[in-house]
Amino acid sequence: MTHYLMAVHGPAEMSEFGNYGSEEEMEAAFAATGAFNDQLHADGYWVFGGGLQAATTATVVDGRGEAPLVTDGPYLETKEVIGGFWVVDAPDLDVALGLAAKASKACRGKVEVRPFDGIA
Repeated sequence: MTHYLMAVHGPAEMSEFGNYGSEEEMEAAFAATGAFNDQLHADGYWVFGGGLQAATTATVVDGRGEAPLVTDGPYLETKEVIGGFWVVDAPDLDVALGLAAKASKACRGKVEVRPFDGIA
């Protein structure tokens, strides 16, 4: 089994309903994502997952110098950001891509899949 990151990308600018067009659409996506999470648990793929607060809440720390340099805001200024993620344990990339397709449908966002290069 290999661990994969499934990162959900969405717009940096959000409405009161996140990146959804209405409250109903947002609630439906949350319910579908919850059901998807339950299925990940039941099928043994779940490792960890969660939604992220707005990229504007990020802080970048550069500790390479003599004193850490702390900067408010995201590392990159982009129109799309990572809004949430899952870490799954899947037997191969094909299974991970299938899970990502279900994740994308549930949360209604694009999902990037990347294998981990080892786990510490």
